[in-house]
Amino acid sequence: MIRPDLSLPLPTSIEAAHFIGIGGSGMSGLARMFLARGIRVSGSDRSDSQALRDLAAAGADVHVGHDAAHLGDADTVIHTGAIWPENPEFVTAKERGLSVIHRSQALHWLIGSRRLVSVAGAHGKTTSTGMLVTALQELGADPNFVNGGVIAQLGISSGTGADELFVIEADESDGTFLLYDTSIALITNVDPDHLDHWGSREAFFDGFARFADAAREAVVISADDAGAREVSARLTHPNVLTFGLDPAADVRITDVTTDGPAAFTVSRDVRSARVQLAVPGAHNAVNAAGAVAVLTTLGYDLAAAARVVQAFSGTVRRFELHGTQRGVRVYDDYAHHPTEVAAALSAARTVLGDGRLIAVHQPHTYSRTQLMSAEFARVLEELADETVVLDVYGAREDPVPGVTGALVSEAFEDPERVRFVADWQDAADYTASIAREGDFVVTLGCGDVYRIIPQILASLGASAPAGSR
Repeated sequence: MIRPDLSLPLPTSIEAAHFIGIGGSGMSGLARMFLARGIRVSGSDRSDSQALRDLAAAGADVHVGHDAAHLGDADTVIHTGAIWPENPEFVTAKERGLSVIHRSQALHWLIGSRRLVSVAGAHGKTTSTGMLVTALQELGADPNFVNGGVIAQLGISSGTGADELFVIEADESDGTFLLYDTSIALITNVDPDHLDHWGSREAFFDGFARFADAAREAVVISADDAGAREVSARLTHPNVLTFGLDPAADVRITDVTTDGPAAFTVSRDVRSARVQLAVPGAHNAVNAAGAVAVLTTLGYDLAAAARVVQAFSGTVRRFELHGTQRGVRVYDDYAHHPTEVAAALSAARTVLGDGRLIAVHQPHTYSRTQLMSAEFARVLEELADETVVLDVYGAREDPVPGVTGALVSEAFEDPERVRFVADWQDAADYTASIAREGDFVVTLGCGDVYRIIPQILASLGASAPAGSR
């Protein structure tokens, strides 16, 4: 992992940019915006993907695998924190004296002096950003935006608009959300995570407080989340707007129903409106309240804001249906923290009917697995009927001796409801063997767990229906 050096100067102009790790949802979105600016774009990633193919079709020079020769005539190299310092493109770019910047700095360069809405939080920020972008478009605005995931109805994670308004998902994991000149800060929640970067819970909360207090116009923050309330208590900002289920919230939601897609009443001052979302889950009702709070802060009427958040149909890898085989529906969700897993499984329960919920969980990073294995086990055991645990997706981390997916399965109180299966084909076969008509299978994780879905669907198609367990 490379920690971003945010003290590095930004280039005054960029003619040719090379992206190391161009296939990621955030990096591919940035690359598209650079192309839209008329900048020559090249890039590489460790494996082929639809994102690479789409960028190639848009005019980028993309490569599978990392090699110094891929740099070509680039004057600026943009990287993620997930690459290793030994990456040959990174090393050669430094040796040549090229401008080498983190993706957050590239985004900062793109934003320039535009009016910025930054969405931050441990969970829900991709959905909240998507809600804001689609709502603004429904209202006739044309914002620039960069999201951490593909917005389903747009088919893209970023876009270049004609307006001065810029909406981004701001990343707290490495502190880069402190880089931006934010006008309106939306904080969905503050659940301590990424302590490998921050060092302590106290530093994590202080980082959010600094991010919020630096907002030039307003802070919109959850009234329900305990961590967000702790951050709110530290703020000195003169314009703080709260949202949520809390009766004291400035933008309140009441009468929430989650039988299928979520519905609720949203109120601010004496005004109120009924909202019927297209996505399930009480957590999405709260996310929508945050989006409505931002829209009213931008000057839109409450009724109009409530109407347009209904247009949002989800983001890719957020409770996304991939197929049905033998009457078993197979979904994927990006959830990789116990709170996110609880939200995803709770949302699934609202549309499940009489079926059972089978979770296929891929732990993400060795440090999080070591720290939170018992919490993952508790949530999975409470909310899923059956759980299949895969091995750890290490991402930027080196393996830690003794830290495997078995840490999660061994923390279950009832060992009959969980199985650790390291081999993916064996895991797919086992999942198919326990699934029966009407069940939901949900893959969970922000690594590459979605790649097992074709194997699960194939195993379901090849196997006989399971008997009652």
